[in-house]
Amino acid sequence: MQDIVSKTDLRAELIGRRAAMPPEARTAAGRSIRDALLPVPEVEMAGTVAAYVSIGTEPDTRGLLFALWKRGTYVLLPRLLPDGDLDWASYEGPDSLVPGPRGRLEPSEPPRGPGAVASADVVLAPALAADRTGMRLGRGGGSYDRALARVGPAILTVALLYDQELLQTVPAEPHDQRVRAAVTPSQGLVRLG
Repeated sequence: MQDIVSKTDLRAELIGRRAAMPPEARTAAGRSIRDALLPVPEVEMAGTVAAYVSIGTEPDTRGLLFALWKRGTYVLLPRLLPDGDLDWASYEGPDSLVPGPRGRLEPSEPPRGPGAVASADVVLAPALAADRTGMRLGRGGGSYDRALARVGPAILTVALLYDQELLQTVPAEPHDQRVRAAVTPSQGLVRLG
């Protein structure tokens, strides 16, 4: 029970810090993350990247999604299922996004199934924090833990973070899935584990 309490406290602290950031700082962070990720060899060579559309105070991913799509990368985006799992569908540019559950934008293309994430060469995951071992702290719904569990061990999985969200340790439970890297605006891609 202690991990759950400390996860809750850490989430609240990180969400509060993000809410205090000015919108222009979040936009600038999204640009820096995009510029750091695009030249990463695994991302450059990826035929398929599973990503997500940022919402609220998350680092902005719209520019990254557009840049990947424009250079010919097949981009998969999640669609939230009623049970909290993620289905995946193709991103066909900004006009292909439609409102989904919980204020998220989702692709309007036909769903490809929860297992489609396993076909990605790179998986980008939202996170509130990650630690040096790759443990990722999400929002607590478990959607991305389920998705990351479907991804093979050789696939680059990356948490998109603001500066100061790459921590020494993140509380974990047995079902939590690790990421293999994190990207922050000032540090770029940091390999973890």
